[in-house]
This record gives sequence, structure tokens and C-alpha cells, in this order.
Amino acid sequence: MLEQSGQPLETTRVAKMLGISKPAVHQMGHELINRGWITRRDYGDMKLTEEGRLIAEKVLERHHVIKQFLLGLGVSEEVAEHDCCLMEHVLSDETFEAIKSKL
Repeated sequence: MLEQSGQPLETTRVAKMLGISKPAVHQMGHELINRGWITRRDYGDMKLTEEGRLIAEKVLERHHVIKQFLLGLGVSEEVAEHDCCLMEHVLSDETFEAIKSKL
């Protein structure tokens, strides 16, 4: 989301956006680097690799679709945002595609 809005992928911005600590972002950054999904210069911004961007776009699509589905059920904006952040990572592709086809 930050990259799409033209904002740099800074540890502080990511931590604030996700509501987690900067050390947690830094630690996860190492895992994402090891997986080849981001790059980061020492004390610099992170940058998605091509593979990382594809994964991020897939997660973002799931987020938007699930949130719209929940809002359509009458769930409040705040609860829909919270719940879709949890659901987007655990739903099977089959269930996600079924929800997507209903929208």
C-alpha cells in the first residue's frame, strides 16, 4: 500500500501502518530479505523485489475483496478492516475465489 501511494518503505512507516514495533519490522525485514521478497540498504528504505511485489499484490487483492465482502454483510468499517487483515492470510484459495465470484 505504501509503495502504491508513492511513499518510501521505511521501517517507521511500516511499523505505524501495521501497528507493530520498529524492531518487529526490522526483524521481519531480515526474513523477507532471506526469502528474496525485499531488498534493503543499511539504514535505508526497503524495496520490494519483483517476486515480493507479486506476493504483495496478491495479499492486497485478498484484503480488498474480503473487506468489501464483510462490508456487504453489514460489518462496520473498523471491524471489517481488522477482520480482513486476519482472514486474508488463512483463507484457502478456493474460499477466496468463491467470495470473489460473489462480489
